[in-house]
Amino acid sequence: MPERNTEASPPVALADCATCPHRALLAEGRCVPGDICVTAHSGRQIDRFLRRNKEFAEGYLHDSFWERRAIAAQHAPLAALRPLERDEDEVVRRVMVMRLPIDELGDYLHDDDREVRMTAADRLAPEELGVLQNDVDYLVRMQVAKRLPHGQLPKMAHDEEREVRKVVARRLPPFALGRMAQDEDVEVRRIVAERVLPADAVKMLHDEDWVVRLHAAEHAPLESIAELVDDAEPDVRAVVRQRLNEYLMGDEK
Repeated sequence: MPERNTEASPPVALADCATCPHRALLAEGRCVPGDICVTAHSGRQIDRFLRRNKEFAEGYLHDSFWERRAIAAQHAPLAALRPLERDEDEVVRRVMVMRLPIDELGDYLHDDDREVRMTAADRLAPEELGVLQNDVDYLVRMQVAKRLPHGQLPKMAHDEEREVRKVVARRLPPFALGRMAQDEDVEVRRIVAERVLPADAVKMLHDEDWVVRLHAAEHAPLESIAELVDDAEPDVRAVVRQRLNEYLMGDEK
């Protein structure tokens, strides 16, 4: 179940079995005080109970305790989830997004909680992810960039967030990477230089970053790299001279 960041809390007290509506289950071993208990204020105990007694899950979908509702939503029949209104708690909504059929996630695509939207982005069919490619949160856009069909990826090549563009640079086909050869961020350009086609690598031979020049020199046509034989960076010079020497010796075509 999706987790919420909380500070460490003191040990949970045992629930009062005398007032529990399920106390008859004690004799059957279907609940155990302090270990398998739906009325305890403990997610672990609640989950153990509802895993063993799924028939009671639906009855806790409107419980006042958010964690009990979230766990109940994991185990209740799907038919019982559909009529529910959007829960006020984001953890419960994440569970809903994980369980509802993909074609019923529309109401959650613009949820206030980014984890809810990220979960939706992970489940939507790739061709339907376009609706989230301009999400306000870059982590959601990263999730989209990881799954978006290649034909739609170029639209994200100029995303304002570096981490999103890095994902795009890793996924775009080499023939489409030329558009990112002059990206403002060096980490993005390094990824591009490693994968770009020779003709586009030429555009990166004079990059201010030596790692970009190094990768470009590894891919660019031989006739374009000779000018880097005296590059300020030893590793770049070494790659250029090795390629030129291999060509002179007939090892590189």
